[in-house]
Amino acid sequence: MRDLNIDKFMGPNEMHPRVLRTLADVVAKPLSLVLKKSWQTGEVTVDGKKGSIVPAFEKSRKEDPGSYQPVRLTSVPGKIMEQILVEAL
Repeated sequence: MRDLNIDKFMGPNEMHPRVLRTLADVVAKPLSLVLKKSWQTGEVTVDGKKGSIVPAFEKSRKEDPGSYQPVRLTSVPGKIMEQILVEAL
């Protein structure tokens, strides 16, 4: 959690990466228990399933709808779990 990019957007649960990074020592154990339980049961928490689609500007003219691409924001704990899975594979 100390490597979280604090410049990223927070997900639908409104938990900012800066909060998790700052409080890593406090939340690491409880979060690891939740993620471990999710791994063991094969079930994902409700927050882990939520996501929101937002437009992300990527080209030159902001008034042109084609200048945006859809980006799905997921929860920061969900991203942590994804990273753990990627490293395990």
